[in-house]
Amino acid sequence: MNRRNILSMALGAVALMTRPAMAVGALPQVEVFKSPHCGCCGAWANHMKAAGFPVKVTLVDDTTTTRKRVGLPDKFGSCHTALVGGYAVEGHVPAGEVKRLLAQKPDAIGLAVPGMPPGSPGMDAGSRKHPYKVYLISRSGRETVFASY
Repeated sequence: MNRRNILSMALGAVALMTRPAMAVGALPQVEVFKSPHCGCCGAWANHMKAAGFPVKVTLVDDTTTTRKRVGLPDKFGSCHTALVGGYAVEGHVPAGEVKRLLAQKPDAIGLAVPGMPPGSPGMDAGSRKHPYKVYLISRSGRETVFASY
């Protein structure tokens, strides 16, 4: 090998090591539709950011419009609706379950944690934790348990 080849390989290695982290294994943006008056929704958005998701918050007076637009039945409603990677994420779904959804890519509307269970991401209540389920919502609106906490 001559010096030109060695220099070329070294520069290539430096370019690979310094490229932005977003280029490899990037998570899609999570767009959260939430009321400007709800603090727990902001806490959930922070949970998603801490898990590596880029997050965009859109303030709305009523999240029902977004739920209806994506076809999510009202019975799964919570205080915020998010869109990520072509899926709806309703309520305080843990980031790990969103990552699993995106990896598995099921034919579904998305995930939902109905209501606002204490102990779910964004609903921190000290040591108070209530059991809850994360539901996978099919295109027909039927739910199956995706995870239990």
